Amino acid sequence: MTRTESTGAATPAQSPLPADASSFAHLPLPPTMQATLQQLGYLSMTPIQAASLPLSLAGRDLIAQAKTGSGKTAAFTLPLLANLNPRRFAVQALVLCPTRELADQVTQEIRRLARSEDNIKTLTLCGGAPIRNQLASLAHGAHIVVGTPGRILDHLSRDTLSLDALNTLVLDEADRMLDMGFAEDIAQVVQACPKNRQTLLFSATYPDGVASLAGRFMRDPQEVKLTERHAAGKIRQRFYEVNESERLHAVGQLLNHFRPGSTLAFCNTKQQCRDLVAVLQSQGIAALELHGDLDQRERDQVLVQFSNRSCSVLVATDVAARGLDIAQLEAVINVDITPDAEVHVHRVGRTGRADEEGWAFSLASMEDMGRVGRIEQLQGSPSVWHPLSELTDKPGAEPLHPPMVTLQILGGRKEKIRPGDVLGALTKDLGFAGSLIGKINVNEFSTYVAVDRSVADQALRGLNAGKVKGKSVKVRRL
Repeated sequence: MTRTESTGAATPAQSPLPADASSFAHLPLPPTMQATLQQLGYLSMTPIQAASLPLSLAGRDLIAQAKTGSGKTAAFTLPLLANLNPRRFAVQALVLCPTRELADQVTQEIRRLARSEDNIKTLTLCGGAPIRNQLASLAHGAHIVVGTPGRILDHLSRDTLSLDALNTLVLDEADRMLDMGFAEDIAQVVQACPKNRQTLLFSATYPDGVASLAGRFMRDPQEVKLTERHAAGKIRQRFYEVNESERLHAVGQLLNHFRPGSTLAFCNTKQQCRDLVAVLQSQGIAALELHGDLDQRERDQVLVQFSNRSCSVLVATDVAARGLDIAQLEAVINVDITPDAEVHVHRVGRTGRADEEGWAFSLASMEDMGRVGRIEQLQGSPSVWHPLSELTDKPGAEPLHPPMVTLQILGGRKEKIRPGDVLGALTKDLGFAGSLIGKINVNEFSTYVAVDRSVADQALRGLNAGKVKGKSVKVRRL
């Protein structure tokens, strides 16, 4: 195995490559793909793309360590497309993902990058979606399949999916798939793949389990490790010493003092997530939990509400939060200190993205000081400590309410509803200003629309009394 170390940077000036060498034009890609990259605004490679693409485009197996938001999807999509023969209507590439949300994101990105080839068909096969619809789609064939290990294995066992023509296998977020117990499912999927193929493995961390997995089915892989560094001052970190009995209450104190619009709070256990959400909700703070006990529908609804700013605080375990890339995340709170210092760095790195500033607060008891020491050692700097006593409520401040409310419309892609139909019903038919309408997410059977809190009740009544796409719909407030 050959290892390449690459240091990610917050600004182009700190890139490991000279500016001209980071251009996509230096890669052996066809003119149509180069044109697509230009049209999509891919002007220069991110550090993980610059480190991995020359190797993967040369046909090498690859282990790449990079976090969400580093440009890894394009890093595996470009070699995947380079290996594809559009005239051969068979599954030639398979991307395994830990969750349906990540699979959907990956599918969208592949379709964007493949748009210069009109006839490339990409299909998503995940659990939590009706298998009947997937069987019908598979009967029509596909070039690329993106899916979760369990559902892919299900189709293989039914003989509804053939991987005989496969030339590229991608494991995205391999460490998280192992955390979720997919090791044997992955092994069985790999057994159904041709031995003569390229395998690309991407992982945010590189524990022993991932190394063991790679050793079982990769051929002399190149290893690229990207060490992410955030610009000094972009993320402001503070530690607060707490007694165990103060920990949950301290979260509410932080929120009322700093008043971030969007906060991701990390707990080490599911029970701690539940307890914290109960405490915050009792204080009038809109908080939701995200952990492994939620079913897919509950998880989808939680993520929609948090990403469209209808929920002030998302309280999550590390495993449940992996793969989430939330824009405009103003604060991260480490309610519990993680025993893994690298995980702490990943948690903190969720905020302060895209040149925005962010807060990272950590609550530590005396029993946590050994863990804090390991974090300081990894980050190469001492922790900044503040007393809990400095946290005060803003005088005369309103309770911390999210700016938006989510409405669920019972009807989605199956009823051919598009975002424009919902926007039109709210603005043209009901007369709401476009500035009062937020994100619109259309799923298979449901549509979610964020509306400004000030007009939520009017919008709910108006949609229930009116029509979307010429049909009456049922709408409820989440």
